[in-house]
Amino acid sequence: MLSDLLTRSSRFALAHAASPHWRIAAADCLEQLGRPAPGANLGFLYVTDRHAARVPELLELLRMRTGVEHWIGTVGLAICATGVEYAEEGAMAMMLGEFPDGSFRVLSQMRGGGDLARDPLTVGAAPGRFAIVHADPRNGAVTQLVHDLARRLDSGFVVGGLTSSRHAYAQIADGVSEGGLSGAIFTDDVVVATRLTQGCSPVGEMHTVTEVQRNVLVELDGRPALDVLREDAGLRSVRDLERVGGHIFAALPVAGSRGADYTVRNLVGLDAENGLVAIGDMVKSGSKLMFCRRDRRTAIEDMGRMLDSIKAGLYARPRGALYFSCLGRGESLFGESGRELAMIGEALGDVPLVGFFCNGEISHNRLYGYTGVLTLFV
Repeated sequence: MLSDLLTRSSRFALAHAASPHWRIAAADCLEQLGRPAPGANLGFLYVTDRHAARVPELLELLRMRTGVEHWIGTVGLAICATGVEYAEEGAMAMMLGEFPDGSFRVLSQMRGGGDLARDPLTVGAAPGRFAIVHADPRNGAVTQLVHDLARRLDSGFVVGGLTSSRHAYAQIADGVSEGGLSGAIFTDDVVVATRLTQGCSPVGEMHTVTEVQRNVLVELDGRPALDVLREDAGLRSVRDLERVGGHIFAALPVAGSRGADYTVRNLVGLDAENGLVAIGDMVKSGSKLMFCRRDRRTAIEDMGRMLDSIKAGLYARPRGALYFSCLGRGESLFGESGRELAMIGEALGDVPLVGFFCNGEISHNRLYGYTGVLTLFV
């Protein structure tokens, strides 16, 4: 399927297309873009992994045909654009934006703390305020890199996602490379609004971890962890326990959020005989934890709350948008392809938007899972 959608909004232009032949998809996108605005100076590019090997050639073609020198982006198992998702096919989505001169700088690959320490994170003489990044999930330093990058930015805010691919993990930051974290930093001349949707709702009270062995919860509030889980989630039988996977999760509150913000982790094992619950993260005794439910209803409700919140803070129509969603969301969670994008469109109108489905999402100063991160250029 080839798309013929072209959306322009106050200097932002959008194009997207699908084809098993990357040159055909690229030609369709270039036709949609037409003659880029003279001031277009930063491109966002997302490509499904079916075309991952062709990203260097694609980037060279786009530079030559659009005249836009600076590009950031990555590869995803699925990608998205305004009102549409592309999965299990060769596709690409791109957005051209015009930003004030001297308001952004592309970040090249950072593979470890030393690379970050050597970068002043300035744009000319101006401090970096906000960053959009893409990271390689195979790099064990990514979590710390995100935290340290956010700490050094004026706003303390980073957004982005971890590349998802069955083949090459290409990241675009003027050039094409793999293995680290890259993207762009912006000064306060660029106004953005960003929000996170968890897609989960708590099913019980906040608990204190009173005994734990690495990632295995032994006791919560002095009681067997599995008994607490049963009570919170309303699990009454062994059959109920067998159906927990994919619906009930552990939520670890972010420090200082009082439970309003949390990272979601899978339940990876239940031991009915000993009352144990294993989760997909290390936990310390004395830390806080609650259980939450993730299903279609809670995901739609939380997405709606997020969109209401971001819309309420706008003073002008967004010029463009980026959306980074978890691979565990999409059709498998919402019941139909494109539901998330449709909700964004219903709330914000026909705003140019591109993004991809991630191996993990980045918001503020940490990595998340099962979330959607929406960022608007205002």
